[in-house]
Amino acid sequence: MTSTTGATGTTGTFCPYCGWPDDAEPFQVVSRHGTATGSTVWTRCGCGSLQVRSVDERGARIVSRSRPADDAPWSRVGQ
Repeated sequence: MTSTTGATGTTGTFCPYCGWPDDAEPFQVVSRHGTATGSTVWTRCGCGSLQVRSVDERGARIVSRSRPADDAPWSRVGQ
């Protein structure tokens, strides 16, 4: 699926596994679902961590995050 950086508008948070900003490329939108108050967007960080973003009129918040896959391609932690 297509990456969409600006559409989710996460503010100033970083992936705890790779250190990459949550609102920066690369991330991939896995699925998007409408809710009564906005939408839920499932994304995958470049390191493989799956994220659930709650999007409403106030912006986007990551409400859940998985660990990256064991074969994660890269990490910025410690750089």
